[in-house]
Amino acid sequence: MEKRIRAMYFTGTNTTAKVTASIAYKMWQQLAAGNQAGAGSPAGKASGGKDDSIRYIKAENIDFSPKTARDKTYAFDEDDIVVFGTPVIAGRVPNVLLKFLDTLQGGGAMAVPIVLYGNRNFDDALIELRNILEERGFHTVAAAAFIGEHSFSKVLAAGRPDAQDMKLADAFAVKAAEKIHALIAKNGGDNARIADALAEAGPVAVAGEEPLRPYYKPRDRKGNFINILKVKPKLDQGKCNGCGTCVPACPMGSIQAEEPGVVSGICIKCCGCVKKCPQGALYFDDAGYLYHKEELEIQYAARKEPVLFL
Repeated sequence: MEKRIRAMYFTGTNTTAKVTASIAYKMWQQLAAGNQAGAGSPAGKASGGKDDSIRYIKAENIDFSPKTARDKTYAFDEDDIVVFGTPVIAGRVPNVLLKFLDTLQGGGAMAVPIVLYGNRNFDDALIELRNILEERGFHTVAAAAFIGEHSFSKVLAAGRPDAQDMKLADAFAVKAAEKIHALIAKNGGDNARIADALAEAGPVAVAGEEPLRPYYKPRDRKGNFINILKVKPKLDQGKCNGCGTCVPACPMGSIQAEEPGVVSGICIKCCGCVKKCPQGALYFDDAGYLYHKEELEIQYAARKEPVLFL
């Protein structure tokens, strides 16, 4: 029997990819090591002992950030373990992903939902992602909310996930892997028995509210809604050298190779194009957007820490 471990993620500025891929890799290392260890070793004890009938494989990660990647259908089965990551936008799973996520075929695979947020709050994003995965046929066994540098800012959660975050991601991955391997070993590697045990355990318990709260809306200090939904970055033609870095950086496919730097379609303000432009040619000048960015930087400057659910 082979168990395949991979990361699957949507990422704008690579923070979600960094955390999710790292957790999947560390989980694979731990699962493989625990499986090779004898029952008397620490790894063997943690995982339920050695089982030569199971081989753990590090499968290729799936990056569904490019618009074309979301035109595909992804199907898994009970021999898959998927570390599934999305960023948080307005306290929820990005709504532009919902149609795609509804096409996933879990097939009894185990999943570890991960969300990345910009130091304000992950609100109901994690419980929403967990529920989506469960509804699509996955069994969620662990979950976490990590912090990444806010897409709008170079100040808010600057440089995160940092070394401290990644150390915690490794520790989380080890514990998640031990939980999974112990479950598999306890049930003799039998998929039917494992499925029954997963069903009995139910979805991993996470923070959040049900029914889900509305999407977070930015407001000024008087409580007035600041509408930035249609705001897009602008291009400084004097700085742009037409390198085209921004074209694949846009997960919505809204920047065309024929007009690099020009956001002609939907903008979700992931700021991948802004932060990845080597010339710094893309920028925002909308007054509401800049006000909201500065308020976030002031109100949420204190460091927040990842929250783990096992």
